[in-house]
Amino acid sequence: MLDPTLFAALGEILAPSALITTPEDTRPYECDGLTLFREQPLAVLLPDNEEQVVAILRLCHAARVPVVARGAGTGLSGGATPDKHGILLSLAKFNRILGIDPLSRSAVVQPGVRNLAISEAAALHGMFYAPDPSSQIACTIGGNVAENAGGVHCLKYGLTLHNVRRVRAVTINGDVVEFGGEALDHPGYDLLALITGSEGLLAVITEVTVKLTPKPQSARCVLAAFDDISKAGDAVAAIIGEGIIPAGLEMMDKLTISAVEPFVHAGYPLDAEAILLCESDGTTAEVAEEVDTVRSLLERCGATLIEISQSEMQRLKFWSGRKAAFPAAGRVSPDYYCMDGTIPRRSLAPVLKRIGELSKEYGLRCMNVFHAGDGNLHPLILFDANCAGDAEKTIAFGGKILELCIEAGGTITGEHGVGIEKINEMCVQFAPLELERFHAIKRAFDPEGLLNPGKAVPTLHRCAEMGRMHVHRGQLPHPELPRF
Repeated sequence: MLDPTLFAALGEILAPSALITTPEDTRPYECDGLTLFREQPLAVLLPDNEEQVVAILRLCHAARVPVVARGAGTGLSGGATPDKHGILLSLAKFNRILGIDPLSRSAVVQPGVRNLAISEAAALHGMFYAPDPSSQIACTIGGNVAENAGGVHCLKYGLTLHNVRRVRAVTINGDVVEFGGEALDHPGYDLLALITGSEGLLAVITEVTVKLTPKPQSARCVLAAFDDISKAGDAVAAIIGEGIIPAGLEMMDKLTISAVEPFVHAGYPLDAEAILLCESDGTTAEVAEEVDTVRSLLERCGATLIEISQSEMQRLKFWSGRKAAFPAAGRVSPDYYCMDGTIPRRSLAPVLKRIGELSKEYGLRCMNVFHAGDGNLHPLILFDANCAGDAEKTIAFGGKILELCIEAGGTITGEHGVGIEKINEMCVQFAPLELERFHAIKRAFDPEGLLNPGKAVPTLHRCAEMGRMHVHRGQLPHPELPRF
């Protein structure tokens, strides 16, 4: 229950409709896209402006009340899961595009602006916002910055980090700070890279300046089918090895194809073991040349079918299946658990083979869909939460996939963040000294640990209690694990 004194103070800042405390009204905020973990906050606050955010954080800081910031709630790692002893700060009302500058190719937006809305607004000036997560129709730019989101075009155009110039935010004690700047370069340490991907642990984002990219003159997508997923992996290596950086390079396995095709009718061959989507964009001449080269490489790698989009409608149709992979999983399974890990491209085939073996071991089907160009895997573990033991097996299966990524020389996340989902695997990937440095950065911004507590970075005590060992690249764990 929220302290009456704090409740009264918050009531002086917010309208009654923006201060939600009843359990039935806070329930819609009990989780983000990771529905396996749920918690209800003491209250949900919906401020209208930065001044209210400043006042709220100062109050919570003084009262030592935890604060979890939330965008659209589309995150998949539990980063916006509430703290049962704290408040949830929703930035849903911060939904205005404040300005678009075609000359500087930038836009100033509030954190609650939807990702796709930026490109829709910029289209009037012949530009777009490049990072395009599959949830772009719903996810918001504040959450994209917090998680350093990517998307199917991140291979060529970069992640959120590479497409943001400035972030304005409020620290837990109510100080307004800015990271980066309007210019392409700015003095001092590059703290913009620090706040991007910080998962709400350092500050609450209130405004973002994003980079806009001119729309390419032409774009075409090549769809290639393979009778063996290893051949598809070899084709990815061949394309990148040729020096080609496609606008997008995605792979889907047979189970994913069988779920997606009846859902969106994208034209995928149902008899294929895997398909690749490879997009080229640029001038008409550049695209034609690159597509011809890609076609030759795919033929050489054993593609059983190659189809090249002949119109913008067909290009979008090819991509519609990839974008709909997650919702399509809901048609073939009551529940699914979307993982996120990154591996070296050379390890695609053996890692996918091992995931298949784990699928049989745990008795759970797994759809594999991923950004093949940068090795960012998104295995979708299919399960039924109503079946006893299914959820526990699913979590264990997911943990094995993440550890497999580490063993292959990769990392436990590519774009979804750590949140609460992968916090245990952080003990495996990072050495104790590295984790302590992460905590030192956290303390510099938030000494009392009130912003999004218990997320992203485990304490060394937690790692020791779990008996988890840092094993990445064969390093031995530090012999002493101090308590924090």
